[in-house]
Amino acid sequence: MTCPFLEYRSASGDRSFDVARAYCTAASAFVQPMRADICNDRYDLQHDRDCEIYREHADEATAGKAAGGAEEPTVDADEDA
Repeated sequence: MTCPFLEYRSASGDRSFDVARAYCTAASAFVQPMRADICNDRYDLQHDRDCEIYREHADEATAGKAAGGAEEPTVDADEDA
């Protein structure tokens, strides 16, 4: 399972990217590739164990699921463009 706070965005403000970038909605910031590996639970990393940002906001993630929020990360529609 990937982190519920992870999104991939292909733009920020008036700037667009050739490849969508990992964005943490809990931190309201784009994240480095190593952080995205944690978000995606790659290489034996687990976001709920290895990410301090997720742990700080875990209650929000649980509340989002309870309220019918998205469990899977969202991808901008422009990602394939």
